[in-house]
Amino acid sequence: MKQIALILILTLLIPACGSNSSDVQQAAGGVWQAQLLGGNGDRSGFSFVVAFTVSGAGGALSFSSFQFLTSNPCFLVNDLTPTGTMALTVNTTNYQVSGTFNFAVTANGNTLTLTSDDITGTENGIYGTTLSNATVTGTWSLAGTSTGCSTGTTPVVGSFTMTQGSSSST
Repeated sequence: MKQIALILILTLLIPACGSNSSDVQQAAGGVWQAQLLGGNGDRSGFSFVVAFTVSGAGGALSFSSFQFLTSNPCFLVNDLTPTGTMALTVNTTNYQVSGTFNFAVTANGNTLTLTSDDITGTENGIYGTTLSNATVTGTWSLAGTSTGCSTGTTPVVGSFTMTQGSSSST
């Protein structure tokens, strides 16, 4: 009887020990806005709004929209190819979210890459579906070959902050 009680207790406790990454991955989807600092000339001043969903433990991003908020000759508006991942985990004690973010948009022989291992936010409890106060900070780089955006052999670099538009829920 004691063994059955012990097995039952362990069965109930084990789910609370996990990172519950599937739920937080889904909660991270939605509209995000990014502001990039650094660079020079046409290779600076980037900002954009992006909407995506996040799936699976690997955090593959599926994009529903992407739009630069600043005009820039490095990227044609109708010829953009965004890709990326956002892999998140949740601290089940305080529901704080952390993780990694990798994003790239390519057009005209130019690639803008954002990389971060500094994601913060709060999930609304175990198996929560809402992520709030989410922010991603990191570095960006531009490797370009088109006229006015050529970076030669050394990419142009800077920092970025990306924030979730509002609380997102599934």
